[in-house]
Amino acid sequence: MLLVSDERSTASQIALEFGGIGEIIGPENSRSGSLKYRIAMWASAGLLVACCWNLYVLAIAPTQIISAEPIVWTFVRLTCPIVFAGFYFHFGIYFYWVLVANAATYALVGLIAETVRLQFRRTQ
Repeated sequence: MLLVSDERSTASQIALEFGGIGEIIGPENSRSGSLKYRIAMWASAGLLVACCWNLYVLAIAPTQIISAEPIVWTFVRLTCPIVFAGFYFHFGIYFYWVLVANAATYALVGLIAETVRLQFRRTQ
């Protein structure tokens, strides 16, 4: 422990001891860690969805999804919102940006869903 003089308060002594800083910075409870984990799982799901659609597009390479199967195209627009935006605003999107945008979109949806879920659980 580093003390310049003996007149330091006990609070500063506790903060300088081993584990004192970790206790100050650490999460308040286990819920905050699980919420971050759930939001990360939502983002991972968005990344996985974008990767699966990329594999599907590579598998049917000679045809376009738009003209081949309108039901599939509708499902793509629902599960990959960045594709929906790129199609209607007429700009191309690199695959890596589709991954990032889809993961961020799913993380945002997950944040909203988990916040609503926690508020609903508190009211019960």
